[in-house]
Amino acid sequence: MKCPHCTVTIHESWELSPTYVKGSATLWRTRFMTCPECAKDILGIGKAQRTPNGLSEPKNFTQVIPTGSSRPPVSTDVPQDIASDYKEAALVLPLSSKASAALSRRCLQSILWNAGYVQKDLSKQIDAVLAETDTTKALPTGVHSIVDAIRNFGNFSAHKITDQTSLQVIEVEAHEAEWCLDILDELFDHYYVRPAIAARRKALLDAKLAAGNKPPAK
Repeated sequence: MKCPHCTVTIHESWELSPTYVKGSATLWRTRFMTCPECAKDILGIGKAQRTPNGLSEPKNFTQVIPTGSSRPPVSTDVPQDIASDYKEAALVLPLSSKASAALSRRCLQSILWNAGYVQKDLSKQIDAVLAETDTTKALPTGVHSIVDAIRNFGNFSAHKITDQTSLQVIEVEAHEAEWCLDILDELFDHYYVRPAIAARRKALLDAKLAAGNKPPAK
């Protein structure tokens, strides 16, 4: 897992504590650990049920400490509407993996649409970008691989997601929702951040050339 404080990848090492509610069939469990990298505390709470065979452990824990998003800040080179959806997806991740993944899907659709893949179906957009033969538009190997991995992610490939259903809420695990955000980070860098950096560098070079009465770089 990634520490929600420092975002460093760490091994989970939870201490579980039961909290009983008198007269209720519900058992709340808290889980606690301290990040070995930044030494900050992480606390979550989940609901278990008493059954004839004992107790069912919580399927999901809601993060209580820390609150808010632990993702790195979004570059100002990313379009505002896409950045807004990403930030919200990161913010709700500790509360709802399903809602976070839904917003991430909408981000992914918007990125691919802006890149010229205007198919109405997200799975077809993914097919199109992976089949791109124009070397000036094709994804680099590393990014191509992680986008290709979406084919094995049931919540993307098993459901036809159109522009009307990009916020469809379907089952998703917390680590899958976080993986969606990791994919978006890579696509932000490819489609927006690196091109913007290259454009700024060229502008500086052209300014120097102009100062020396030379033509701009091609």
